Amino acid sequence: MKKEKNGVPDQDTRLKLFELMLDCRGLQQRAFDLFMQNMVKGTTHLGMGQEAVAAGFGAAMHPDDYTFCTYRGHNHTLVRGVSMTSILGELMGRDCGLLRGKGGSMHLTSVEHGAMGSYAIIGAHMPIAAGAAWSAQYRESGQVAVCFFGDGTTNIGAFHEALNFSVIWKLPVVYVCENNQYMEYTPIGEVTAVKNPAADRASAYGLDPILIDGNDADVMYSHATAALEKARRGDGPTLIEALTYRHGGHSRADPGKYRPDEEVEAWKKLDPVKTYRQRLLEAGIAESILEELESVSNQKVDEATETASNSPPPPLDIAHTDLWADGGASWRN
Repeated sequence: MKKEKNGVPDQDTRLKLFELMLDCRGLQQRAFDLFMQNMVKGTTHLGMGQEAVAAGFGAAMHPDDYTFCTYRGHNHTLVRGVSMTSILGELMGRDCGLLRGKGGSMHLTSVEHGAMGSYAIIGAHMPIAAGAAWSAQYRESGQVAVCFFGDGTTNIGAFHEALNFSVIWKLPVVYVCENNQYMEYTPIGEVTAVKNPAADRASAYGLDPILIDGNDADVMYSHATAALEKARRGDGPTLIEALTYRHGGHSRADPGKYRPDEEVEAWKKLDPVKTYRQRLLEAGIAESILEELESVSNQKVDEATETASNSPPPPLDIAHTDLWADGGASWRN
């Protein structure tokens, strides 16, 4: 069913997009707060400021589609229907966690929800997404693989290899570059020969150059819908570069002081959650409706935090499970 008119999503879709962004923002902020309380172990890479990218695709994808994302993958995992409790539990190393506390922040995975993993190796998931798309094509299942990656990935060999084979085989895959302007601590423009690291390279593989506002949920949803429909028709892959910005540093250990203050402030004025809220008000949606969505989202975050905090750590007897094909490590001894 078409949910757009003249490129604008209908009201129900817009409210869904706002709800998804609220949940993503609330989850990310709570993860940060818990880390500051020493309740999140290991490193975390938060995506505050990049919620519109995940929400746009989360609202457009089919339940059986595939998501592949990076270690900054909390938003992308949540929008596929994974519970906040299981995500926060995983970050906190609790038994209620998505992977029973064994994967942590950088490895969120839920095959049940089509969330096929968060990958810590830059670019590693791009050819894997191509493989999943090839499987869907072979099985004629109608599924689409969507692969999210950062701007720095565009300078990795796997980026080019995956694009090349995806085009040759006309695979049902959508590649989405979340260009948040920095590859860890280095501005992407300082180490890349083209201005737009993904869009300016698209034509080398026979793809249309698509450069869009990654902070605009309507734009993200519209392009997600078009790319997914193209893939399902059998017309091959799409490469999208979405311009966005992370509000914090690269990881929990990074204060982000290498970024000019005026740059950070300028981008925060384009906060996707706040700007979209204002757009909905201007479109005639009542303030009370938005306040109710905000209240429900806050309640979900609080309840998830409470449940995860009270969950025990995983039992020691699962320490050597889920490691090898036979479920244990004994065969290696």
